[in-house]
This record gives sequence, structure tokens and C-alpha cells, in this order.
Amino acid sequence: MFQPTVARSIRALPTRPVALAVVSRPVLSSSLRPLSYTAIRANKKDDPKKDPLLAATTKAPEGASGEHEGRFARTDESVHIPYPPDSEMPAQPIVQGRGGMHFKRTLAQFSLENKVSMVTGGARGLGLVMAQGLVASGSDLAIVDLNKEEAEEQAHKLIEQFRKENPGLEEMPNVTAHYADVADPDSVNKALDECLAKHGQIDNLVTSAGFTENFEAISYPFDRMQKLWGVNVDGTYLFATGVAKHLMERNASGSIVMIGSMSGSIVNVPQPQAPYNAAKAAVRHLAASLAVEWAGHDIRVNCISPGYMLTALTRKILDENPQLRDKWTSLIPVGKMGTPEDLMGAVTFLLSDASKYITGADLRVDGGYTLT
Repeated sequence: MFQPTVARSIRALPTRPVALAVVSRPVLSSSLRPLSYTAIRANKKDDPKKDPLLAATTKAPEGASGEHEGRFARTDESVHIPYPPDSEMPAQPIVQGRGGMHFKRTLAQFSLENKVSMVTGGARGLGLVMAQGLVASGSDLAIVDLNKEEAEEQAHKLIEQFRKENPGLEEMPNVTAHYADVADPDSVNKALDECLAKHGQIDNLVTSAGFTENFEAISYPFDRMQKLWGVNVDGTYLFATGVAKHLMERNASGSIVMIGSMSGSIVNVPQPQAPYNAAKAAVRHLAASLAVEWAGHDIRVNCISPGYMLTALTRKILDENPQLRDKWTSLIPVGKMGTPEDLMGAVTFLLSDASKYITGADLRVDGGYTLT
């Protein structure tokens, strides 16, 4: 509890006896005033149009500080980012030269050997690159995606890339592909059963399935908002609880990483995307809540919140909207957008024993965006 200023001042006096001269004088009630006092300034002649400081406050009439006032920190209803249909989404290329044997000294706790990791939304984008990082760190992998054909193709490419980077290694990682509509409980349970049939166990989970759309809130189609929440929030919850139940039945420890977004902590500009922002805030707090609930079962739950990342889809969008690219990068302290590879180390760290005393954390990988 905060102590009154007077009390703190008395405690600061010397402890040795000190002779004080005491002068008695009457105290007039009218002379009392608060210990902290700020004089009120009032000048009816102040003109916001002539005073640049007043022109930058709410005292000024609209437009007094110029056409630019506040507009760089607002959403813009005219900004509509066209996202292609799922069948036309650009494929994320496999990252080159990230795996393989090396002789740099590294903590053994970062290894994921003898582990099985499941990645939802792992056939493209951030999910695919993080999945590749887990394979390079020694884990077997189950890719779960709405597009099973693409998941199977990427699983094959991951193994081929691993073989190229590890010449002479006989035992290849076990990488499998599975279909799931993450918002459908029956589909989720079926995917979990298939994964267990192929791998025998699940030790780690990364919930990367998700998408965003840009609509001003008052015109957002409700059915599309429900779909967005279904994939981003319901899908995260269903897979997390499914894997946690499996771990509890095995009496085994495990690690879950939920992929949130910096949008769960800030409001992006200029594009309006309120439902997405709220969904990612829900993912972040879900991770914290489940971390507490499952701590006694030795199941850790953490969140990674990426900033603007140059996935294949993002590159396509920004190539068509260079002004939006310039706007985004102007708000990032490091001055550039991230790449999917920037998440490889973060997800490996949070899944591995290197972070065994970390749970409920939100690791922001955003180039400092949320700091300003």
C-alpha cells in the first residue's frame, strides 16, 4: 500500500536526537493546500490556430493541426486486402540450408530427438517453415492441414531436403500428412487417431492453422466471422485439449505452442481487422489459462506472437500493394519485416527442454513493433 507523502518524509528524518527550534504560530485554515499543487492555467485568448501546441490537442477544432492529424494511427475503411481462395494460395517453398549436421557447440536441451511433433496448418506459410525447423532439430513430424494433397507433397519435400542436408544418414525422419478441418471436433479426433496410429505418440503440438480477413467491423459478414473464429480459436482449443488428454493418459510430459499474433496485443493499422485481433487475443490468453490448468500434469503451454512475416502469401499481397508495405515497415523499429525462418528457433526453443521452466509465456517475434 502506498504511504502518504508526509509519513514518508517523517521516516526520512535522522534517527539521532536533534535540537529543533519550535516556533508557535497560528495556522489559518485558509492557508492549507494540498501537498501537490498545480496552478490552473486559463486564458480565454488562447487560439489553437496560432499556438502549435494547442493545435495538437483535442482543444483544437478538427483539422487545426493539419490534414495528417491522427490518420497514421487509425484504421482506414478503404483498405481491403484481397486474399485469394484456398485453391489459389501460393505455396511456401522449403527453406534451403537450414538443417544438416554441424559442429557448432549447442546445448543438448534444444534437441527434439525421439519426439513426435504435430503442426496444424503445416502445409504452407509459417506452419511449414516451423515444421521444417522441428525436423531439422530431430523430431518426427505429423503435418495436419485442410489440404491433404499439399500436406503430402510438402512432407515428401521435407524428407528430400533433409536427405540432401544429411548425406550418408541412413535413418530418415518419419514425416506424415493428415487431413483435418480444425474447427470440427470429429475431424480433429480422427486426425489425432491417425497420427497416433502412424507415430504411436504425440509429444509436442504447434497450432499454426489460422487466417485473417480485412473488413470494417460493421460490414463483416457474420458467417465469415464465425469461420475465422472457428479456425483460429476453436481449432486451437480442440487440438490442444486433444493432445493434452493423450499426454495425460500416457502420464507423459509435453509442450504446446499456440501461434498467436502481435495483433492480439495491438491494433493493426491501416487495415481494419477487429475480429482477427480479438481471436488472436483469445489464443494468447487461452495459452496462459491452459498453462496454469495443466501445469500439474507437466504439460507446458506457451504462445508465439509473430509480427509481419514475409510468407509467400504476404509477398504476393505486398507486391500488389506497395504503399501498404511501406506503411507496415515504417512502424517496425528494426525497419523490416520478418521471414518465416525467424520463427524456427523460437518454436524449437519453446518445445524443447531448453525452456522446461517456461509456461504461459507470450514470445513476440515482431521486430519491436509492439514496443512503440
